[in-house]
Amino acid sequence: MKLLYAPTSPFVRKVMVCAHLAGLADRIEWLSSAAHPIHRDARIAAHNPLAKVPTLILEDGQTLYDSRVICEYLASLGGNDHLFPSDGARRWQALTRQALGDGLLDAALLARYELTARPAERQWTGWREAQLAKVDACLADIEAQAPALATNRPCIGAVAIGCALGYLDFRFPEIDWRATHPGAARWFGVFGALPAMQATMPHE
Repeated sequence: MKLLYAPTSPFVRKVMVCAHLAGLADRIEWLSSAAHPIHRDARIAAHNPLAKVPTLILEDGQTLYDSRVICEYLASLGGNDHLFPSDGARRWQALTRQALGDGLLDAALLARYELTARPAERQWTGWREAQLAKVDACLADIEAQAPALATNRPCIGAVAIGCALGYLDFRFPEIDWRATHPGAARWFGVFGALPAMQATMPHE
């Protein structure tokens, strides 16, 4: 399998954490790309009309995207039975927590792009503040759910939330979310130390 990736992407990290947890990391070849919210990379667009990472190319040439689809595929391929629970209530909870983590990431990325991808004269402070308000709301929800989040045999919800908190550390150190969310900080202290998380740290 081949993965079009960017080393700074939290959604790529989410996929690779799942690959490690499913025992498939050594079966994935990394393909360099230059994913950007404005400038399309033809190498990605050839396989994904959205020109976004992560994009997974299977051995038969089939392409899978986005991270939600790829993560579930890897869990299924590796026979992992805890990332995506089959039980109804547990499955919906895991998927909803995945949406929480992904939603935090979406808002954080939009806030970052407002400053890094948009010309200064077109930047909208109110838009960026609205995205960061979503980040704050997600952090409050994560704090409330932290006692129930697993570190042993984590579900996709825990993976998404863990990658989201790691992205805040990477791109938004000024938020200092640990100071106001001690429960989430305690959970992430354990979850972030898992081998799958340590092996997938973002870098420039």
